[in-house]
Amino acid sequence: MGQGLAGTLIGFRLERAGHLVHYQDAPEQTAASSVAAGIVNPITGRRFVKSWRIDELLPEARALYGELASLLGVKLWHDLPLVRTLFNRGDENDWLARSADAGYATYLDDHPPLGRIPDITQPAFAYAGVRHSARVDVSLLVSTFRDLIAAENRLIARAVDYARLPQDYDRIIFCEGWRSRFNPYFAFLPSGGNKGEVLYVTTEQATLDRLFKHRVFLVPQAEHEYWVGATSQNNFTDDTPTPTARQYLTDRLREVLTVPFTVTDHRSAIRPTVRDRRMVIGRHPDQPRLYIFNGLGTKGASLAPLGSRWLLDLLEHGQDPPPEVDVRRWSAGAG
Repeated sequence: MGQGLAGTLIGFRLERAGHLVHYQDAPEQTAASSVAAGIVNPITGRRFVKSWRIDELLPEARALYGELASLLGVKLWHDLPLVRTLFNRGDENDWLARSADAGYATYLDDHPPLGRIPDITQPAFAYAGVRHSARVDVSLLVSTFRDLIAAENRLIARAVDYARLPQDYDRIIFCEGWRSRFNPYFAFLPSGGNKGEVLYVTTEQATLDRLFKHRVFLVPQAEHEYWVGATSQNNFTDDTPTPTARQYLTDRLREVLTVPFTVTDHRSAIRPTVRDRRMVIGRHPDQPRLYIFNGLGTKGASLAPLGSRWLLDLLEHGQDPPPEVDVRRWSAGAG
């Protein structure tokens, strides 16, 4: 149930394992997958720490997205080095301290090539580089895969009716994004949502050939076109774009860009979150044919491939996922 990124990846894995898979998704509901930039960033946060399990996540992601690209005949994985602004001496000292750690050497670049960044941005105190970063075209993946399963009559285009779950399926997997909070079968989970808003902009000069972060991300999409974002809001009333977020993102762009830009689109969606900021994977404690794969948050492009493998291992071999993502950490009063 749900054919966003999580539903697409676990469905593909099950099909490849020889199962017949049907998908149910409400096309009128905005999904985070349709707005996500698909950034794969091995080094995150203000203290420049390695993303959780990144050494496992990266090879899994490259392999799975490569298989899907071959199936669908599209390019999904774009290797893009990341350059980020260091704002002051404290940032620089923290970065250099990480660089001295052998476990970070693969990912950190103290003197990154800047490409065309200086052509369009204000000078910064310093720059730092992240290797093995990438962009996954999540929206293209989901929409192209949807076209494929729709053509094969395996897509049910309507919202889930929890009171009338289909009885002729051996297993049902819920991949509902933030709407999982309304699922009565998994009401025991501390599911939430985080609203993110993004801009799409064009410039008349210089197209970047890398990811750039200066408070917000500037992600090249096509010639002179960029994805800019994203905001983060835990308290929201709907998933529609707001003037406040548009102004915030526009102001952040004006801080760094020296060239004129035009906002061509403004979108928003709600990311699925869990209280401990980890995915939720596993079988319902009392309903053995019901499963969940959810809570990908802001790092879905990198998390979903490994998470879908863990779920496949459970479905096929009875192998439990790691405790930190296992749904049982929240069941029966746990946590």
